[in-house]
Amino acid sequence: MLTRSRKTLFGAALCLAAAFAISACSKKADASAAEPDKSKPALIVNGTVVTQAELDMLLRQLPPQRENPAARQHIIDNLTTQILASQEAVKKGLDKKPEVQNQIEMTKTTVLAQSYAHDFFTNYKPTDADLQTAYDKMKADATGNQYHARHILVKTEDEAKAIIAKLKKDPNAFGDLAKAQSQDPVSKVKGGDLGWFDAKMMVPEFTAAVAKLDKGKFTQEPVKTNFGYHVIFLDDVRPAADAIPSFEQMKPTLTQRATQEQWKKMLEGLKAQAKIETPGIEQSKPAQPAVGMPPVGQPTSAQPTAVQPAAVQPDISTGPRKPVEESKPKS
Repeated sequence: MLTRSRKTLFGAALCLAAAFAISACSKKADASAAEPDKSKPALIVNGTVVTQAELDMLLRQLPPQRENPAARQHIIDNLTTQILASQEAVKKGLDKKPEVQNQIEMTKTTVLAQSYAHDFFTNYKPTDADLQTAYDKMKADATGNQYHARHILVKTEDEAKAIIAKLKKDPNAFGDLAKAQSQDPVSKVKGGDLGWFDAKMMVPEFTAAVAKLDKGKFTQEPVKTNFGYHVIFLDDVRPAADAIPSFEQMKPTLTQRATQEQWKKMLEGLKAQAKIETPGIEQSKPAQPAVGMPPVGQPTSAQPTAVQPAAVQPDISTGPRKPVEESKPKS
């Protein structure tokens, strides 16, 4: 009858799936230290037992496209290597070293924190009333207009004036002129189409020109910006609030946001109530976690997203948008 005594091997599972968090020591077969365990052994390496439940946990970390016999064997081979290495570490007494003990303890802390986060994001459910309140606020905050426009960007004022002269004779030629002459490499292939955008996202000169246009009209004078000279055609305009999808369409996004906000609020509450001491450590302002990324390991599938649905987020990927650090506009 196979029996076992074991130290933490749980961390080795994580290193093979997503994060390397191994705290592998040894689980030796020891009849005197038998513990009740109905789990079926799935892998035994020099007496170290990995149960079917533990192996299943590892395999569940595989992305769907990798769930095949070769991928499963790769996991088993790597796990075997991890166990062999951990056994040799124990033989050399490395598990007794203070720094190794510290790493094992920190791995335990990480796993427990991730477990707590997983439990929270699995079980927390905001009420429909809370979601409706958030939706109403979103609608109220969506002020101003959005525009659907096209533009032709050229280097000189004379080029822009020549294009305007052609459009006065044939406004329907705008798309062909954009494809032939525009310096905007992205929008030119779409006949200069910028899609729907919020005017606040564009450079001021462009915004001012668009706001003065009537639907179906184009600028009668070139519009100068730091990108060059623009000829702009306004296709349509709508209130920004009208661009927001229905409550039912937005409900998944609202749920993610509400859950994220509650998670952050809960962690801040725990921190406020805790006795936290850092003797001997120089004090500095702690770094703030990125929006949408809780500080501990919420499962990838449950992580909220800060991205709006396409119908909400204006198409401002091209054209004379305001420069930002992350993505400088093309001229």
